[in-house]
Amino acid sequence: MLAAASAGIVATTVSGRSTPRQLNSVLAPRPPTSGPATAPHSPDPQTSPSTAAQVAHAPGLGMGDQGATVTTVQQRLAELHYDVGSVDGQFGPGTEQGVLAFQKVMGLARTGRATDDVVAALAGAGPPPALVPGGGADRVEIDLPRQVLFLYRGGSLARVIMISSGSGRHYCEKGLCGDALTPGGSYHVGTKIRGLHISPLGQLWNPLFFNGGIAIHGSPSVPTYPASHGCVRIPMSDSEWFFEQVSSGTPVYVVGGPRAPVPFNTPAPAAPATGSQAGPSTPTTAPPAPTTTARPNTTTTSTPPSSTTSSTSPH
Repeated sequence: MLAAASAGIVATTVSGRSTPRQLNSVLAPRPPTSGPATAPHSPDPQTSPSTAAQVAHAPGLGMGDQGATVTTVQQRLAELHYDVGSVDGQFGPGTEQGVLAFQKVMGLARTGRATDDVVAALAGAGPPPALVPGGGADRVEIDLPRQVLFLYRGGSLARVIMISSGSGRHYCEKGLCGDALTPGGSYHVGTKIRGLHISPLGQLWNPLFFNGGIAIHGSPSVPTYPASHGCVRIPMSDSEWFFEQVSSGTPVYVVGGPRAPVPFNTPAPAAPATGSQAGPSTPTTAPPAPTTTARPNTTTTSTPPSSTTSSTSPH
């Protein structure tokens, strides 16, 4: 539970259980940063009330905030196995992604901000229940309706990661047409490729292929909604760690999705001779050329686009 002293949460005890109240002063909108004293000025007659509302500080804690309250939120998320990066009191991209994953699991608005409802839910939350309890001690569970991934190691939940899966849209690119679906079912990790791999439909960082050409991979774009061509995108900050933790042969359970053919019946690509792990299937395509492309950061968006992504975008 969030510590009342460090987080500024006031709690009352009801039948031995602590119930958080709203953070009030802690998460209240902040006034503008004060500077040198200046004389009062008249409001700009051209500034409407709606414009003023747009520049007001959003409720809760978000990107750029820092302090003991941020640390407490990070600690609580980490206890529940959500990845926040460093527990350092700095609300950065890692914390935002951890908050988004928690909001997805709990069915809250996907804002990436630690608002009153998020903090209240954190206080009483436990680790998410398993989707496939008998799926093996080491396994990956992909929850398509909630757009999250659960990694289990040694029978225990190790990490909850936000994802973006197949958009469900029809697309035609480079003369190839298909439906952007992430098929449900039970699979195993096959080919693994370290670093950047260029596929026919986009860029995949540290991909782990589990269903033909469909992979779990890092991406610089992981919106809060399904947006890929069928792959399962995870944040760049998780992709290297995930690649190291998950070995070829690990079961992958995709829950809540349609059963559909793999787009183009695409086989998994070959793994390079070094730095990767190959799955049990025989490679059918040439390994990608080495790349020196710098690893991009991950961004999140909450509004689906009106059209499908281009072939140079993440898969």
